[in-house]
Amino acid sequence: MGNKPELLVPAGSLKELETYLAAGADAVLIGEAKYGMRLPGDFALTDIAEAVAYAHEREAKVYVSINKLLHNEQLEELRHYVTELSKAGIDGIQFGDPAVLQTVREIAPQISLHWNAEMTSTNYSTANYWGTKGASRVVLARELNMDEITEMQPKLNIDSEVQVHGMTNIYHSKRRLVHSYMTHQGRPVDGGSLDKDRGLFLVEAERPDEKFPIYEDENGTHIMSSDDICILEDLHLLMASGVDSFKIETLFKPSAYNETVIRIYRQAIDTYFQDPENYEFDEEWMESIRRVQDPERELSFGFFYKEQVY
Repeated sequence: MGNKPELLVPAGSLKELETYLAAGADAVLIGEAKYGMRLPGDFALTDIAEAVAYAHEREAKVYVSINKLLHNEQLEELRHYVTELSKAGIDGIQFGDPAVLQTVREIAPQISLHWNAEMTSTNYSTANYWGTKGASRVVLARELNMDEITEMQPKLNIDSEVQVHGMTNIYHSKRRLVHSYMTHQGRPVDGGSLDKDRGLFLVEAERPDEKFPIYEDENGTHIMSSDDICILEDLHLLMASGVDSFKIETLFKPSAYNETVIRIYRQAIDTYFQDPENYEFDEEWMESIRRVQDPERELSFGFFYKEQVY
């Protein structure tokens, strides 16, 4: 039996942070669009400091996302940002760009580093490589199946994080694809927002019933999955294997939905660790999620049970 995993959720505001911690989250992921992508909301440095104080009073952790690929002109700004995050007392930083790792190790070595390379974190050797460079956690690729995840755990020298619920990013481009498309169609945006609140979808002709949320912000264009991962029924397999952190993705979901999902996963985790050998899945947990689930978005196992062909 592995250690009790952390339950991690992104928060888009201080109010959401308070709600999600009260529902049972152990850690929150926050940040601002200038440095992080696909966050549910922006936290200024003053908000981050307030979030840390609130979370630490409740023995919870705060991680900040810096998962953008940075350009030369942003590196000095990054140094200032990391310095201020260190003063705020954050617990960890999610990164993909090695420039972030180097900066944090130099300026704030006490902050833990979580390597999040989206699709390329697919084997234990690469994860352990980043461990030798200073990372303490790997965020495993969403394309890995259950066998690949569980078989990897004994060979990892650093902690692992796995997404267990919510939508996933399936495409990103720095280009302004939505803006270009609408202009080409003769519908100029005229300064209007194309962000998450616009409610845009991408629909393929051969799959008209599937809606892929698409939005554009200062980081480019993002296309999200048409369904939501939900591995609640087989969460015990991940717990038995020793996964260290379970992430519930909150993007595009109302706070009330996220609160329900967090409470259910919290209950499942606590029930398992009370008596792992006699643990039984409670179907009512799944029914509670189905009652709040958007009927146009299917709950699925994602890649967890898809056979990978290489």
